[in-house]
Amino acid sequence: MELDYTSKDISELISGKLLRYFGREPGKASKQQLYKATCMVMRDILSVYWLKNHDLVHAHKKKQVYYLSMEFLPGTSLKNNIFNFQLEETFEDALLNFGQKIGDLYALDPDAGLGNGGLGRLASCYLDAIAATGMAGHGMSICYEYGIFKQKIVNGIQIEEPDDWLDMGDVWLLEKEDETERVHFGGKLLETWEDCKIRISHVDYTTVLAVPYDFHVSGFGSEVVNSLRLYKSSSPVSIDMNLFAQGKYLKSMEQKHLAEIISKVLYPEDAHAEGKTLRMSQQYFFISAGMQSITRRHMLQFGTLDNFHEKVAVHINDTHPTMAIPELMRIFVDDYRYEWDQAWEIVKKTISYTNHTIMPEALEKWPENLFKDLLPRIHSIIVEIDRRLNIILLEAFPDAQDLRNQMAIVHDGQLHMANLCVATAHTVNGVSALHSQIIKEDLFNGYYRLMPNKFTNVTNGIAYRRWLCQANPKLSHMIEDLCGPGFKYQALELEKLLSFKDDKQTLAKLERIKKENKERLASYIKASNDIIVDPNSIFDVQVKRLHEYKRQLLNLMHIMHLYLQIRENPNMMISPRTFIFGAKAAAGYYMAKQIISLAYHLSVQIDKDPIVRDQIKIVFLENYSVSLSEIIMPSADVSEQISLAGKEASGTGNMKLMINGAITLGTMDGANVEIFDAVGENNIFIFGLRAFEVENLEKQGGYDPRFYIENSPAIRGIIEFMKQGINGILFTDIINTLTAANSGSAGHYYILADFEAYRLAQSDISNAWLDRERWNRMSLVNIAKAGIFSADRSVRDYADRIWGIKPLKG
Repeated sequence: MELDYTSKDISELISGKLLRYFGREPGKASKQQLYKATCMVMRDILSVYWLKNHDLVHAHKKKQVYYLSMEFLPGTSLKNNIFNFQLEETFEDALLNFGQKIGDLYALDPDAGLGNGGLGRLASCYLDAIAATGMAGHGMSICYEYGIFKQKIVNGIQIEEPDDWLDMGDVWLLEKEDETERVHFGGKLLETWEDCKIRISHVDYTTVLAVPYDFHVSGFGSEVVNSLRLYKSSSPVSIDMNLFAQGKYLKSMEQKHLAEIISKVLYPEDAHAEGKTLRMSQQYFFISAGMQSITRRHMLQFGTLDNFHEKVAVHINDTHPTMAIPELMRIFVDDYRYEWDQAWEIVKKTISYTNHTIMPEALEKWPENLFKDLLPRIHSIIVEIDRRLNIILLEAFPDAQDLRNQMAIVHDGQLHMANLCVATAHTVNGVSALHSQIIKEDLFNGYYRLMPNKFTNVTNGIAYRRWLCQANPKLSHMIEDLCGPGFKYQALELEKLLSFKDDKQTLAKLERIKKENKERLASYIKASNDIIVDPNSIFDVQVKRLHEYKRQLLNLMHIMHLYLQIRENPNMMISPRTFIFGAKAAAGYYMAKQIISLAYHLSVQIDKDPIVRDQIKIVFLENYSVSLSEIIMPSADVSEQISLAGKEASGTGNMKLMINGAITLGTMDGANVEIFDAVGENNIFIFGLRAFEVENLEKQGGYDPRFYIENSPAIRGIIEFMKQGINGILFTDIINTLTAANSGSAGHYYILADFEAYRLAQSDISNAWLDRERWNRMSLVNIAKAGIFSADRSVRDYADRIWGIKPLKG
């Protein structure tokens, strides 16, 4: 793709935006105004290409996918879009005409606060890749005003603050007020007799307006620009003038505020009924608006919904968007008067579902009474789907009541959303080979026995150009010098690097680039944490959502072991380590917050100890985000992927670290298995129980931590050390989970069972680090073999085997 814009053109366009929107000339504009004007110019370029394929009149000429997700994590946008259109030098020169460095504007670009972790980042990677591969595909979600919280760590305590990302990020949003949808909550159902049939009417409901904002999504080297449609909630009644006249000022605004609360914050705490109701409201809000929009556009183009599934694929990303199923049924049956059976066949052929976890808390179950009150029509449709499903299940498994209960959508006063997905979707996929096997053999085994052909695997992938070409330009330039630019278009061309794995000059250059990236991160750490770290030390990185199954606690136990070793023998020779953590804990997740506090106080204690502090450091980087990860990933030497085998569905941080040359230290879990297969056993450090061994232990009733405490002097020393207090703080609850049989996370996630294997793997890393040529060769092999984990490959798999979409050209 070649654009005709010159730097002079861009300068003039920016000047025009400054004059029109801010009344300023470039020389008198603030940096913030110049940033917004530059974004507006880039946004206009995106809009030109979007209109080529997605205007209302010509929509759906080819089949399109709509990717539904409760969260997206696009990261920053200005640099990404300029890179994708290959306009870096053009914009850089244009801004230099105003005496402005483009890097200063990149620094102002906020991370869009639309997601929490891997699920949202994966969704954004896929939108990027769909555009890059020239296909039509759009995301749908909520335009959260604050999104995920901004994390502060104050004396070891996580503090959640609002993240007002829209203050600067709104420049990327295009309001489409004329496409506003009306979403109905509450009310009651009436049965009427019409054309010799019973018709259901939903009446006395409360209406919330769903105002769409489009966030354009570009792909590298592609003329296809798609969109992430984000819905903002509003009320059709801004104020009740009658109540206001009575002096009931707050009451007069209540309906407006209740409507607007829906799109305020991502993942409100749902430990109480109000939180559950808000979460259900959020999910139905964007799903209903999105499905109404899709069907309306389809009718505009074709005048019928009979061919809906031939032109539309709707993909459910985890269970949050499950209500797309009953909402489509509602639209077909109630709004367009389709017969149930005909509507059901079309909906089944339209819907596909990705399961992202086997964790019970993430397989959503809603209290039926709350759901029925909030969404009576959707509830009645789900009940009917369940009734018809039970007939099939009774015929298939007549003597297996427990199995039928496990597979039911409505059971024991709860609605099981994962079962609704699996029962309906034409295809269900896991996100790594191991995970896909587990969902067939365990999680959804009944459905697999009943409908084996609907299950498949699509291993996750990453937007590798962001993590390599943008985040690590020196490494990208080195690869281009050695192998040509082909890898930017086809990730598998990274394998050409293998020709240089024994070239000493290449390995030395790779090490220099890593050192420069580590120096950049070290400067960031000094500025943010006031900790001085040595770029010559091993940068051992664990950055991911804080959850007990990800076992940050196992990492911390090993650090305590090292600390005690050095204290006991100050002259021992070790490879100096900098342990880097980045993670947010859910606001109501007590144990996760305790682990953050432990990491913080252990860091303080180590830094105060002159015997130890030059050998090991702990850095907990607050407010982990996409933009922060772009600094961390290129700097990492070791990639910690240490979840209990069988618990991590895939992971994508492992892939981002891999493509930047970090060596994986991991269990045989998720995509670690496929990384192992790609790089070979000599280029990865694997430890711990395998998934089948964990399953066998579970069947035997778990494990007794006393066995490991009694047989490991290292574990005993760590427990005694913790009992004395870390930096003067006792972590009694963590100690209890480690020592009590099958108690809490440490028992459930087998931390002590894997500790000795983990400790030995860490020792192997230290030994490998000393052989610099070997280490750099391992790093190069990991980079070369990372191409298989491209999101381009993933979306092609989805397109070919699940969605049935093809490039718009060709």
